Amino acid sequence: MKKDNKNVIYWLITGCILIFIMVVVGGITRLTDSGLSISNYKLITGTIPPLNDTEWQEAFELYQQYPEYQKLHSHFTIDDFKSIYFWEWLHRVIGRLIGLVFIIPFLYFLATKQLTQKTIKKCLVLLFLGGFQGFLGWYMVKSGLVDRPDVSHYRLAAHLTTAFLTFAATLWVALDLIYPNKKPINTKFRNLIIGSYLILIIQIIYGAFVAGLKAGLLHNHWPLMNENEFMHHTVYILEPFYKNLIENPSGIQFIHRTLAYIVVICIVILWFKSRKLTLTNLQKKGINVLLILVGFQFLLGVFTIIYAVPLWLGVAHQMGAFFLLSAMTFTLHRFSK
Repeated sequence: MKKDNKNVIYWLITGCILIFIMVVVGGITRLTDSGLSISNYKLITGTIPPLNDTEWQEAFELYQQYPEYQKLHSHFTIDDFKSIYFWEWLHRVIGRLIGLVFIIPFLYFLATKQLTQKTIKKCLVLLFLGGFQGFLGWYMVKSGLVDRPDVSHYRLAAHLTTAFLTFAATLWVALDLIYPNKKPINTKFRNLIIGSYLILIIQIIYGAFVAGLKAGLLHNHWPLMNENEFMHHTVYILEPFYKNLIENPSGIQFIHRTLAYIVVICIVILWFKSRKLTLTNLQKKGINVLLILVGFQFLLGVFTIIYAVPLWLGVAHQMGAFFLLSAMTFTLHRFSK
């Protein structure tokens, strides 16, 4: 059988779709404050949720031992607990499914010699990223089980960003197989795309910071952060000052807003410069889709802030970031050697 065939491509694309679904469910889990509902980690038996009243009571009693219940949710009934348990359970089950979908077909393709040596090395990197992502998920949850009733926004950012990068890497490997023949490229233009890509990754990290510190619930005005005020008047200033850029919710929201403008400007510049180049049809489509998506994502961000992060808008905004990263990855791939 031919190596790196269509079945391998379908496998990688399936992995991309599952990672996308997992990030969406992860966003719902975060926005519904469900992430700390399961306080232990059982790789095999944890796949099966409580099935009777006794098991639900045991799970609820375990939850009651930790800060989130004691400091925030002491009014919860077992029915309230069940509603948040569902999203975290689903998030973890999808994570396990992704692991199986990556590992089992990989071993099959390996045994039947359907992978080239180059693709094998790339897939091993993907497997490592997937395993590391699972570790970061539990590492993040642990931070909310000690003193504070919330997870570390640093660990949340690491968990979310790794998911985005794992998706991008998987998509890149699939694109390598779909489009094995690369086209001549303009190095300067490719470097502009790389710079824009890096800024987008930083913006995604700050989006995770905003989510982790619930900074989207503050300063719900646009284009000014507060009514008639360009900058916010924060209630407190952290010392040293740089902490206001990574730990102060007001400062983090300001940076996230500012980076949004920068991302838009970068993609508009790419679009204008691309019009002066001789491009393939796919390269043109990649740039045009980027322009459409960044405009749509910007509007989603504005409405998410104005309406103080309702669930559907928060999830849509995260999905928009995912689509934008997908388009950026595709475009960069089309301009790569």
